[in-house]
Amino acid sequence: MKYKKSALVLLFLSLAIFLGLSLGKNRLVPIDEKDKLYNSRIDDIELDSTQDGEYPLEDEEVIATVNLLASGDLMFHSPQFRSAYDSSTGAYDFSPVFRYVKKYIEEADISMANLETVIAGSHIEYSGFPKFNTPKEAVLGISQAGFDILVTSNNHSLDYGKEGLINTIEIIDEYGMKNIGTYKEKGRPILIEERNGIKMAFLSYTYGLNGMGSSLSKEELSYMVNRIDEESIKKDLERAEALDADLTIVYMHWGYEYHREVSDYQIELGEKMANWGADIILGSHPHVIQKSEILKVDGEDKFISYSMGNFLSNQRKSSMGNSYTEDGIMINLEIEKSSLTENTKIVSIDYIPTWLYRYRKDGKLLYEILPVEDALNGSLGIQLDDSIKIRLKKSLEDTMWKIETSQKLLENN
Repeated sequence: MKYKKSALVLLFLSLAIFLGLSLGKNRLVPIDEKDKLYNSRIDDIELDSTQDGEYPLEDEEVIATVNLLASGDLMFHSPQFRSAYDSSTGAYDFSPVFRYVKKYIEEADISMANLETVIAGSHIEYSGFPKFNTPKEAVLGISQAGFDILVTSNNHSLDYGKEGLINTIEIIDEYGMKNIGTYKEKGRPILIEERNGIKMAFLSYTYGLNGMGSSLSKEELSYMVNRIDEESIKKDLERAEALDADLTIVYMHWGYEYHREVSDYQIELGEKMANWGADIILGSHPHVIQKSEILKVDGEDKFISYSMGNFLSNQRKSSMGNSYTEDGIMINLEIEKSSLTENTKIVSIDYIPTWLYRYRKDGKLLYEILPVEDALNGSLGIQLDDSIKIRLKKSLEDTMWKIETSQKLLENN
């Protein structure tokens, strides 16, 4: 009997469920109620997905990273472009110069250097110091090495006047790179580059133009070349901030040639720029390496390298009595940005000392930029005389002596 009662109960329950579903199926629901039902279902789905770990939590920190590599002066004296010339093809090839440093340049998210020459065109005789005009294939070689940005505001910007300045900008653009510090048109736009969600502003300035400013009209001179003027620099840094740059890099052509010690004015202006908003300050023009250091501004680390020396040139001890002109450094700065605080900071600085190897083969001078430590440990796979190894060791000692202080400062912060 109790089994029959249970069966009847189950029958009535099944019938009730069936009738409820049938009636509900045909029931009209107001539009606003449908929206509520739809949204509640979506909310349920999103909640479940979050609980399953398919979506990041709102307060979960994501760190974006970018690597910036900077190097010093790229100069092209007459022996260098003669070395790059192939008489059998009638063409220039500068790519071998960079073969041993190319991996470092390419690995960085952004690589930059100072182009201290003019690409005025083949209709003007190619020349070295004191008025530079270099074959455009030099810029092609720089591009193939992996560089992204070239500084064009330096004391040789106007070696061939307005025509040379404009042509240099156009050749850089032709080979897929950007330039900073010289401009074809009014407005002096600030270069903003974004990598991995980090926006970087790039500025550059020069102390002078070797007396060639008169090749431009007063109006043209006001916008075609960025010259060091404290009020202009301060305003440009404010403009960069208004463009929501996470980080601002300023490349300065300043200081005294061949002086390994930083001038008082470099220190004074460097501190001012850091206080005005510059985060990374990079220097060129002395043609020798000067010190680097960390400046503390409102609890933040600002990095300054007063001079990175020559990356490429024909300046040597044999011709100038100064071995320091053969030395340079590539500086790799790792930068991080937090998604929670939106704070951007320098987290590491790596120095890669370089030495310009010049040698003669088959009666022809050849040039190669060597990463010093790689050359000494044999990883480049080239045979070097003992005399060259001794010179490399001296170069490394001279360079590291200049930069070891800044490494210690960063480690202690």
